[in-house]
Amino acid sequence: MWLSYVLIGLVRLLFGASPRWVGSTPSDARRIYFANHSSHVDTIALWSALSPKLRARTRPVAAADYWNRDPVRKYIAIKALNAVFVERIPVTRRANPLLPLIEALERGDSLILFPEGTRTMQPLPGPFKGGLFHLATRFPDVELVPVYLENLHRCMPKGTVFPLPLICTVRFGAPLPRIANETKAEFLERARAAVVELA
Repeated sequence: MWLSYVLIGLVRLLFGASPRWVGSTPSDARRIYFANHSSHVDTIALWSALSPKLRARTRPVAAADYWNRDPVRKYIAIKALNAVFVERIPVTRRANPLLPLIEALERGDSLILFPEGTRTMQPLPGPFKGGLFHLATRFPDVELVPVYLENLHRCMPKGTVFPLPLICTVRFGAPLPRIANETKAEFLERARAAVVELA
């Protein structure tokens, strides 16, 4: 869609957002790209760093309470990014907020996920929430690729409206290996460390 190309063009013009494949290479394999989250631009920067072929089957995970807040945001999320909405606050205790992500992976899509759950003001990621662990457990054949978004915390941090044009890099690491009988806490810390290592 035309809006996708406009957003990608703006991100590349203002920030560069050039990809650096450090420990992996572009692949058609089903993947979950998980990254640090410090800016409004993070999703588009990571998404635009993928080739058009990979972008076509890679869906960013978007917080429903933020992206459904007004018609403009919702239109961008659905029409430009083909996002998967996740409810950060489930409607009921029995509701599984990961269900839309599970359905997307079952259809063969890849995902872009920010495991912190919200943006932070710092260059390194904070603690990861459990969603990545549950998806990794349910889909052992899906590659888990850590990504570090360099400098975006300075370009458009939380609370700002206008971006600063600074050069940014999207650094892709090696797929995170599975370890048998690893606890959730151990897995999440190891996943976070994989992102930090790319910084």
